[in-house]
Amino acid sequence: MKRFHVHVGVADLDASIAFYTGLFGAEPAVTKADYAKWMLDDPRINFAISQKDGAAKGIEHLGVQVEDEAELAEVYGRLKAAEAPVIEEGATTCCYAKSEKSWIADPDGVVWEAFLTTGEHTSYGESPGLAGLASTQAAGHACCAPQMPAPAKTSCC
Repeated sequence: MKRFHVHVGVADLDASIAFYTGLFGAEPAVTKADYAKWMLDDPRINFAISQKDGAAKGIEHLGVQVEDEAELAEVYGRLKAAEAPVIEEGATTCCYAKSEKSWIADPDGVVWEAFLTTGEHTSYGESPGLAGLASTQAAGHACCAPQMPAPAKTSCC
């Protein structure tokens, strides 16, 4: 079963952990010096926050977390059907986890990831080999979201 993912950049990690713990009625499943994550079942969401110097605050990226390789293949097919540039990152370490992931940006530049977590890791990690692409408002800051190609411009009226 898939799980919705939201990653938010915050200014004060401790204050944000207290706020979201109260809001969700649950303690984080993972807490690090610069990161916290709640794996909630009601609603079914992977909600993460991080605090990094110079990083944008607010929603960094959204995503779909899957539970197995078959679901990952299904979601990857959907990314390709969305007819936007897909960055297939593959195996990576990000947000204290080992994952297999790909990225896409919607027409307004909102960055989405599709991923399968395969294990834990002791470091925050980074997205190797993705620098140099055009930036969007959310990508490439505090978490591991790559800089995505700018969305195509459309004319109106």
